[in-house]
Amino acid sequence: MSVRYSICCLYTFTSSRATYYGSPDGLGTPTGACGFGGYGRTVNDANVAGVSRLWNNGTGCGTCYQVRCTVPEVCTDYGVSVVVTDYGEGDDTDFILSPRAYGRMAITDKSEKLYSYGVVDVEFERVPCRFRGYNVMFKVHENSRYPQYLAVAMLYVSGQNDVLAVEIWRKDRKDWVPMRRAFGAVFDIPNPPPGAINLRFQVSGSAGLTWVVANNAIPKIWKAGVAYESAIQLE
Repeated sequence: MSVRYSICCLYTFTSSRATYYGSPDGLGTPTGACGFGGYGRTVNDANVAGVSRLWNNGTGCGTCYQVRCTVPEVCTDYGVSVVVTDYGEGDDTDFILSPRAYGRMAITDKSEKLYSYGVVDVEFERVPCRFRGYNVMFKVHENSRYPQYLAVAMLYVSGQNDVLAVEIWRKDRKDWVPMRRAFGAVFDIPNPPPGAINLRFQVSGSAGLTWVVANNAIPKIWKAGVAYESAIQLE
């Protein structure tokens, strides 16, 4: 059974510029600054982006944007929907897109022309993320060391939600203890409590600030690099 949380949103386009980074297969990078690993390479059919102004100290990780270029003879009306998976600065750009995402802004048979521009004027707006068939997952980051050090990144955060904070339940203290935002979307804590891990995370949307509790988010014996699915969906 899934627990659904609905948070609504408004849309406004902003003018900017976009470019793309080198990738031999057109996909994203598993070494993005958000700390998503392989998820950052393939999520959203590899329509992903690095940002700078929209980074917001890592809070921008996992957010979604509709980006459309504004050259009528080359660009589609819709453009492409991308997930932020990395930090990157370009030539007065807000987006450094994966090659696949950049090409998908183009009209059929015009992608090579669009690539030749290198940098293009765009319009963008924040949109809800849609990950059909996926609940929120808690990935134990590869730097984690069982049982001394736990680092976690949240995947498949649907809707238009910013993850502001993550806390871990300490049974011995009978209290929620803040985890540190180590970098990007990764939150960590030394000496996590034994047993199954209960987490709660704070999201910000048009409905305001909301705490969402994930009991048994991570099993008693957890492993670095493994993502554990919850019963939570955000909308």
